[in-house]
Amino acid sequence: MIRLIWAASAHTRYFLRRYMPTNVLLDAIRTRRRGLKWGVPAMLLAVPYLLIANICAQLIADNGPGWLHLVVLWAIWNMLKMLWIGPISLVLLLRACLRDRRMTSFAESGGALKAETVQPTVSV
Repeated sequence: MIRLIWAASAHTRYFLRRYMPTNVLLDAIRTRRRGLKWGVPAMLLAVPYLLIANICAQLIADNGPGWLHLVVLWAIWNMLKMLWIGPISLVLLLRACLRDRRMTSFAESGGALKAETVQPTVSV
């Protein structure tokens, strides 16, 4: 039974990770160097999710159907994901820039060890 639940949750996670639009967008922003610059503009996508949650909450307050609670949770979850990608992408972009600068200065300083500084090994 545990194995069945584990397999079902793994397949559900794979499906959601692969095909849901916000997850695809977040993966594209996090995994590509040129995508990191789009993290802050992607934060603007939190506004429509907030509006959806607000409208559904108002409908619920006006005796709307109970399943709208799920829509509110979904919208708030996606809003939070979009809000967090901005600062995270800035940190990742800064780290990538620092790594590039370090690699450039390493290459300009001679790269790997120079041939005259390498001690010959003696084999017996």
